[in-house]
Amino acid sequence: MDLWNGAIDHKPARVLRPRSAAEVAAAVRDRGDLPVSVRGGGHDWAGRAVRDGGLVIDLRDLNTVDIDPERRIATIGGGATTAEVIAAAAAYGLAAAAGNAGSVGFTGLTLGGGYGPLSGLHGLALDNLLGAEVVLADGRIVQVDAEHEPELFWAIRGGGGNFGVVTSTRVEVHPVEQMLAGFMFFAWDEAPRTWARLEEYLRTAPDGLTVQSGVLSAPDGSPTLLVYPVWVGDMDEGARQIENLKGLGTALMTQVEPTTYGDALKVYDSLTPAGRHASIRTRSFASLTPDVVDALVRTGEKRTSPFSGTVVHQFHGAATRVPAEATAFANREPHFVAEIVSLWEPEMPGDHVGWTEDTWLALEPYAMPGGYVNLIGPDQAAQADAAYGGNTARLLAAKRTYDPEGVFSATSLPRG
Repeated sequence: MDLWNGAIDHKPARVLRPRSAAEVAAAVRDRGDLPVSVRGGGHDWAGRAVRDGGLVIDLRDLNTVDIDPERRIATIGGGATTAEVIAAAAAYGLAAAAGNAGSVGFTGLTLGGGYGPLSGLHGLALDNLLGAEVVLADGRIVQVDAEHEPELFWAIRGGGGNFGVVTSTRVEVHPVEQMLAGFMFFAWDEAPRTWARLEEYLRTAPDGLTVQSGVLSAPDGSPTLLVYPVWVGDMDEGARQIENLKGLGTALMTQVEPTTYGDALKVYDSLTPAGRHASIRTRSFASLTPDVVDALVRTGEKRTSPFSGTVVHQFHGAATRVPAEATAFANREPHFVAEIVSLWEPEMPGDHVGWTEDTWLALEPYAMPGGYVNLIGPDQAAQADAAYGGNTARLLAAKRTYDPEGVFSATSLPRG
């Protein structure tokens, strides 16, 4: 099956493309001894959407997006991509809190977290989840929200797709017609100082400004420091914020302009097209200390592919004002998430997986426990164990209640 990571060669025994929750329920009941996986966007780098020798429930035909502009609620099929959700909401001047790439499945992104440009104003994608339709391991179809199956509703907001097949969601959407977004590239020899200034600036930046930074390639393949700001709010104030960011260091190129969320997604998708081979690791940091930045710079200079890099996501604002126990997603302190991404064409020489692993290990001494569960790999058990903090026992109890036989394993859960 086609997946974002071209290195995945899993071969399922059966594939079902259902057109209703009832068809999903029938497939789950009739699965026999086959392990089950669910394909939404197919973007999970580890290929967990397709189980080798298993039953794949491919939700791509369940991709409708219905917008209620008066109530500001979107009802979204389990197979819809982020781009499809954003496009449907944009017709009403609205947007969902989502991620940065349009090809990612919206439901999978949401269930595991959903860092993105609206997180500062409206929280993570999962913080905007109002309810869901879920097919459980015994084939029952349940409606889940704060009043119906509240423990399952708590668990799926951060616990990923480990409790059933989410065939649709209802999410709050917000007025967003335009934003300022784009790239800034800064001189590499000034990277430590520029990063330090950025970290200091972000401590007091408004919720409407969300900034990614990281190591990417210049046109000649050499490393360069990326700063990618997104501003949502008054455009005059946004222009002032962008000018301040330009002064952080020697800017080699800046291209930040008014855009739509949909067009911003297209830019990211163009940088990470489907079909390349991929390996990803993740670390979280309370702040971008000199030690963290030094490790990012040192490993950035050793990249084995010009497509590889480390992107640092900012977690701030509204997302930090949700109590840690309110959802399964536990880390509500302000922090940064490093997404260590190795991308390469199959014919490219080099130990690309080794670079990902080496960078992950180099950052370990300065990292917070756990990490972003949407990026934790299936072989990173210790990191998964720590990801849920004080929510671990409650999450595992929910797993025993709703999926006692362990039918579903979409993202990494702690072992308990």
